[in-house]
Amino acid sequence: MLHHLVTCLAAPCTVLSGPDGQVRSTGAQGGFVADLRVLSEAVIRFDGAEPDPVATSMVGAGAAEFLSVVRSLGDPTPDPTVWLRRRRRAEVAGLLENLTVVNRSGREISTTLGLRVAADLVEIERVKAGLPDQPASPVTPAATRDGMRYASAGVEVLFGFPGARMDLAGHGALAEWPIVVPARSELTVSWSLSVTDRGAAVIPTPAAATASIPRISADDRRLAPFVATSVADLLALRMSLAAQPAEEFVAAGSPWYLTLFGRDSIWAARMALPLGTELAAGTLRTLAALQGSVINLETDEQPGKILHELRRSTTTLAHTVLPPVYYGTVDATPLWVCLLADAWRWGMPTDEVRALLPAMQRALAWMVDHGDADGDGFLDYHDDFGRGLANQGWKDSDDSVRFADGTIAVGPVALAEVQGYAYEAARAGAELLDAFGLPDADRWRRFADEMAERFRATFWVSDELGAYPALALDRDKRPVDAPASNMGHLLATGILSDEEAERVADRLVDPSMSSGFGLRTMASNAAGYSPLSYHCGSVWPHDTAIAIHGLIKAGFGEQATELARGLLAAGAAFEGRLPELFGGFAAADLPVPVPYPASCRPQAWAAASAVVMLQAFLGLEPDVPAGVIRLRPTTAVGALSVTGLRVAGAPFDVSIDSSGALVSFAAGHGLTIHDRRRV
Repeated sequence: MLHHLVTCLAAPCTVLSGPDGQVRSTGAQGGFVADLRVLSEAVIRFDGAEPDPVATSMVGAGAAEFLSVVRSLGDPTPDPTVWLRRRRRAEVAGLLENLTVVNRSGREISTTLGLRVAADLVEIERVKAGLPDQPASPVTPAATRDGMRYASAGVEVLFGFPGARMDLAGHGALAEWPIVVPARSELTVSWSLSVTDRGAAVIPTPAAATASIPRISADDRRLAPFVATSVADLLALRMSLAAQPAEEFVAAGSPWYLTLFGRDSIWAARMALPLGTELAAGTLRTLAALQGSVINLETDEQPGKILHELRRSTTTLAHTVLPPVYYGTVDATPLWVCLLADAWRWGMPTDEVRALLPAMQRALAWMVDHGDADGDGFLDYHDDFGRGLANQGWKDSDDSVRFADGTIAVGPVALAEVQGYAYEAARAGAELLDAFGLPDADRWRRFADEMAERFRATFWVSDELGAYPALALDRDKRPVDAPASNMGHLLATGILSDEEAERVADRLVDPSMSSGFGLRTMASNAAGYSPLSYHCGSVWPHDTAIAIHGLIKAGFGEQATELARGLLAAGAAFEGRLPELFGGFAAADLPVPVPYPASCRPQAWAAASAVVMLQAFLGLEPDVPAGVIRLRPTTAVGALSVTGLRVAGAPFDVSIDSSGALVSFAAGHGLTIHDRRRV
């Protein structure tokens, strides 16, 4: 299972192995480049026997070292005197391994180091679904001067085994190095894999990293390594489109989603804004270039719509058939507008913002012309083609939208948080139109005001704990009343009144919603709740981080601190690399978070949630066009000093004491800091 595997990542390449370093042809193990498994086996043996694993260590996002002892070699003592150091480094087009045999015995050793490797070129969706691991037409390797070569449908995979003798067998090969290691010395051999994919939809970004890892000093020592690991993972997920190599975005996650996802890439870029606006700008331009222009039922494309997912080929699983360019998402379009506005406030260059305003106007128009299919004033979705995604919000599993009694809602569905996104997008769009001297700002302010009134009149329901926003409206406009984390997304959008926001804030930290490690996707008192359900009771770090940010923005520091401490504890338990999701079991019942078996790790918006946490602890909200940075620090981690954040392209350093009082700051461009509690 994924949570048992060691992942080395340099997008679009990811390598997953057991903790012993061996890559076996089972489960999710293997080396993947984008959508193909290019390595299905890599097993080391000495004279036919596997070494015994001792230790594993990660070296950044893309490298790992595995240490194993070779008990059949060396001195005849209880202490191991011969061991293997297996150093693996993922590269954007493959991987490199250095195999160092260390002989600390008093005599020379002679052995044969064997490496059995294979590649099956299976599509990743088949691996994810646990389908047979052989393609319809198995690919047989051919020998090269120092290795072997696989080729199929525009994909070439080259293995190199310098200095080894090689025997091709079946669909793989056995490389063997006869080695002699003198006493108290060591010897290193290496092997490599490189991939050329002429049909790739996504490619490694050729640009240098546009963000650095912030330097943090905090009373809570869990914070700094959590942020450092998360930001390193986020940078390792950077990619570009083959058609737009200069524009970077982050792939959704390893290993299943190493490609462009509209919603995921937008949220990750939005959360990462404290590291700079370059990632947001690349994401905005990449998605704008693919913005819908026609009506196509098969792909769900509509004029102005932002896509959901990009793949190299059609994805076919069970009743779902997703074309390579698929637009089946209801929230990516308003979220694109929100990202543009946020990037502008964080200091994205004016000319770059201006160039994207036509795409913004088309996105706003989509909300009215196509987003509201039945004309009731709410954005909704329905799979009209019949073979796409049944649910098209961020909770896109088939059973994610449920009533409190567990009944699954029938679409078209109008999700609560999507109405908040639409409200925020309309208000932000109006602000941008005014700022750049364009018409229709008043139209979008009216749209937002009317949306808020309709939402207030329609979505609110009550239970024994009081009033709260329903998860959604179903086909018959009935509120889908299972208490769910979607309400947390509303806090930062502005669609709630102060009183409504307070009710949501209190509900989010109720034990039915807060697990102690984060926010449950569905309340534990709902009939459809299960702590290991993908969207009906699990904890998603990004979901919790969005709620934390909204709580801080709405002025509910105490509730934000409670959720933040839980997510920080989860980050420590997962050694700083938060998974896509984990179980919603209560921390009071189980002292460590329970992994979800198929969860991506690293995953873009889970990694970016660490940046949101840092922003939330500082209470940092910049508005560069207005020349203001607002700080409302919390005391969740005690005293906190951060250097290396960026606002408007300039360094931003800040230090607060354990009471939350501002100690010092340094900001570029003559920006003024306002602390709403202390001036």
